[in-house]
Amino acid sequence: MFRFGMGELIVILLIILLLFGASRLPEIAKALGSSIKEFKKAGKEIKSNIDDVTKEDEDS
Repeated sequence: MFRFGMGELIVILLIILLLFGASRLPEIAKALGSSIKEFKKAGKEIKSNIDDVTKEDEDS
């Protein structure tokens, strides 16, 4: 989808550093990490529910 090179990532990180400051970066990274974790967990649960429903339909 999106392909970022090392140069683009460095520019993005510098902009984030300027916007939020060095003291807030760890908490921003932690919040981003837990958000990604929750999205993945929700995606797995939805996939599991869909698989269960399709198995029930096949068994009927």
